[in-house]
Amino acid sequence: MLISGLILGFIFQRGRFCVTGAFRDVWLSRSTRWFNAFLLAIALQSVIVVALAGLGIVSPEVDKFAPFAVSIGSLLFGVGIVLSGGCATGTYYRAGEGLVGSWIALVLYALSSSVLKFGLGAGLTKKLRGATVNATTVYDTLGVPWWALSLLLAVGVAYLVIRELAATPKVAALPAKKTGVAHFLFEKKWHPYFTATLVGLLAAVAFPLSSATGRNAGLGITTPSAKLIQFLTTADISNVDWGVLLILGLIPGSYLAAKLSGEFRVRVPDARTAVRAVWGGLLMGVGAVWAGGCTIGNSLVDTALFGWQGWTAFLFTFLGVGLGARLFIQNHTRAGAALQPQPVLENA
Repeated sequence: MLISGLILGFIFQRGRFCVTGAFRDVWLSRSTRWFNAFLLAIALQSVIVVALAGLGIVSPEVDKFAPFAVSIGSLLFGVGIVLSGGCATGTYYRAGEGLVGSWIALVLYALSSSVLKFGLGAGLTKKLRGATVNATTVYDTLGVPWWALSLLLAVGVAYLVIRELAATPKVAALPAKKTGVAHFLFEKKWHPYFTATLVGLLAAVAFPLSSATGRNAGLGITTPSAKLIQFLTTADISNVDWGVLLILGLIPGSYLAAKLSGEFRVRVPDARTAVRAVWGGLLMGVGAVWAGGCTIGNSLVDTALFGWQGWTAFLFTFLGVGLGARLFIQNHTRAGAALQPQPVLENA
């Protein structure tokens, strides 16, 4: 389990896998490269898990759908990851790179998720998450096989990926300083689709690995982060499960990747960035607990299972990122531009 986290952390850092950037790029620059890569990870995972389920190797469970909690929680989470400068995965791997701001966001994310899941806010969370409807999976609602939707998603994503690759011009690269495996692992810039493929494969493999320990679920970040806080504050070893061991490997894995590629450097944020990290971490924790998961548990894993929760969370996280980008990136950029001295035009 810990080894899986180390590998995943390494991949996240070297591949720069962060859903915040994938969603934000669509809003700010209309670029869909990373957005399509994220869809590729979902589709690949879905096809493999469908096959594993068909063979009786895994039997994934999908959470009951609480529309209000998922919608408002995901919207808050989307705004929070913009403030933090990264989603759950991005915050973990950037912490391993030496970004102190990510450490701040990560601590507040884990603390707030623990409070809302196990502490003072657990009652409110239970009430919100208890307001469910009689709809769990998209395929049950539509009355079609799971594999049919999975296949349809795979075909659609394949079309988007092929079209993007055909339209992407080749970019000249600097001469390599390393050779062989070292060049590929620690120097060469990984393509988003290659990174997404690795993430999708690991997300699928997580199901049988997790199931072997009695945890019938895929990748997850929020609940393990909350459980880690519970273990640190109560010393209750029962909180240390497969998910906790997984996230404990993320930072060392990303640190190893950053260190060996020359990208590790301790960077202390300015006061404004630090304050944003605090608020971003808090919103991430609250939003993810209410939504029943973050961009991994919901937008990557539950979407692959075609749960209503996953796809609703995907939509509202995307909208939250758009709102956050509008409030904290576009408006700030415009304000900064307005403060710049304007050129003086001479009279003709």
